[in-house]
Amino acid sequence: MNIVNKTVLITGANRGIGRALLEEALRRGARKVYAGTRGVLQHSDKRVTPLTLDVTSASQIQQAVKEVDTLDILINNAGIAIYDDLGNLEVLEQTFAVNFFGLLRVTNAFLPLLKRSKGAILNNVSLAGLAPLPIIPSYSTSKAAALNLTQSLRALLADHGVTVHAVVIGPVDTDMNRGFEIPKVAPETAAAGIFDGLEKGEEEIFPDPASHSIAEGWRNGVSKALEREFKAFVPATAARVE
Repeated sequence: MNIVNKTVLITGANRGIGRALLEEALRRGARKVYAGTRGVLQHSDKRVTPLTLDVTSASQIQQAVKEVDTLDILINNAGIAIYDDLGNLEVLEQTFAVNFFGLLRVTNAFLPLLKRSKGAILNNVSLAGLAPLPIIPSYSTSKAAALNLTQSLRALLADHGVTVHAVVIGPVDTDMNRGFEIPKVAPETAAAGIFDGLEKGEEEIFPDPASHSIAEGWRNGVSKALEREFKAFVPATAARVE
């Protein structure tokens, strides 16, 4: 999908990867970019429409739906990461509220518009969704669930013409990764890689050097093979229901 003249909604668009995605969408010729943030966002480009959008708030999600008339691309970027050891269930619940249930609630809310446009959904799931980073296990677990959710949505929405993509991103130089003393890419590099992957139609997008190094292994691996195999159950199940 080429995003020229497309309408894009990005959650968590106020900083880091989200802000870089906003700027990259404008650079590539998006017609309108809805910037979902929990706080106030000001932008000089008239193509940007700020949305007050806490993905854990059902009322804010519904209000955002009322403000968006058309939508081609939904980017579920909002996320949180908390250092923990799984000893506090409140941390796990808080993380899942944003990284999993928030993603699903936003997706479900905007699905009618995406079905109408035969659009695309991009979910930021992280390398930690493939293998856990033990110092942030709640985050890792939520991203693994988000990856499985992405695969499920991909199969369920295929007949509606909506494509669903997992952004398997590596370390990016953002506030979230400030405590990690490891090589990181700039948010702008990651954002460009994400849109490149979308334009190529990649189901899993590996937008940076760290994630790209495992791309071939993932695409030829057993997990991807099982996803393709299990997808065959969707039309069979639909037929039985009908």
